[in-house]
Amino acid sequence: MNRIEKAVYYKQNGICNCSEAVIKAYSDLINIPEDTLVKLGSGFGMGMGTLEATCGSLIGSNILLCLLNDTNKKTTVLSRDLLKEFRILSKATICKELKGIDTGIVLTPCDICVKNACISLEKILKENNLLKE
Repeated sequence: MNRIEKAVYYKQNGICNCSEAVIKAYSDLINIPEDTLVKLGSGFGMGMGTLEATCGSLIGSNILLCLLNDTNKKTTVLSRDLLKEFRILSKATICKELKGIDTGIVLTPCDICVKNACISLEKILKENNLLKE
């Protein structure tokens, strides 16, 4: 199972919230104990637990990007690129918009947001030579 599949599995099976699922799937890339690393994402499920904020899976992927960035590029530049990629794939970045809370139209289900956050993260990491297998 690759990291993207792991992240979706963790979310689908209730092992983690969306942010934690993304972080847990990539924990092998970071020299921090997995349980500590996953705690970084614990408050970001459901758009920081309120549906009002940024999608938790996007936040989880950005946490990873911050920890993995060892380039001369500012992490904010890479974060902006990550956000753009996620928005292209998911059609929004705010949890309640993705879930269609106000419109009744789900733009992207949670499991797909997790997948899209991972795809976006991997694209940015690869483009910047940060994904070390």
